[in-house]
Amino acid sequence: MIELFTAATPNGHKISIALEELALPYVLRVLDLGKQEQKQPEFLAINPNGRIPAIIDHDADVFAVFESGAILIYLAEKTGRLMPGDPQGRSRVLQWLMFQMGGIGPMMGQANVFFRYFPEKIQPVIDRYQGECARLFRVMDAHLRDHEYLAGDYSIADIANWAWVRTHRWSGVPVDEFPHLQRWLAAIRARPAVQQGILRPPSSIDSRDGEEKAQQFSEAARKMVEMGQSQKGGV
Repeated sequence: MIELFTAATPNGHKISIALEELALPYVLRVLDLGKQEQKQPEFLAINPNGRIPAIIDHDADVFAVFESGAILIYLAEKTGRLMPGDPQGRSRVLQWLMFQMGGIGPMMGQANVFFRYFPEKIQPVIDRYQGECARLFRVMDAHLRDHEYLAGDYSIADIANWAWVRTHRWSGVPVDEFPHLQRWLAAIRARPAVQQGILRPPSSIDSRDGEEKAQQFSEAARKMVEMGQSQKGGV
């Protein structure tokens, strides 16, 4: 049995989607990020970085794994699914997984902070991160023109990237000019395990919600950003 420590974020949903796809039994432990539960000693013993997601595999002598990319690799290797076993196939999946970990995630995360949460609007910074998100989407769109999925068959690379790219509206980056990316987004969303995974737990806000709810969510997130800055003694 897998114990999943998570919250309703793209990184958290990567793991719940993968667990649903793999049909692995798991228990959901939802942390309240606003209350800083991820910084408490009991969770830091699982993930010293104090961030979600993390898992404990109770089928493997209570083995803990943190960092969402590392968790995806662990689950794929544990089950022999969602990642090929041959060196070239495995490398293709890992290349696109690293693309998300080093590019899509950090750039969209920063776009979210400065576009939605930061107390002041610094337009050149917003333009910088939104522009980089659009560039990365363009890379994906060009690749997906000739490929159904990112790395051959459907894999953890698709799960990782999709969990972030699906939130593009929240980052303020449209995908209208990327037809192949749109096709890929829709195809993955149609998968029953994906639909279930993004409800584990459900997001506090949906792209279809009105602006008032978006403003409320942004204000709560802004307070978390400010709290993090005060704990670090500034940016």
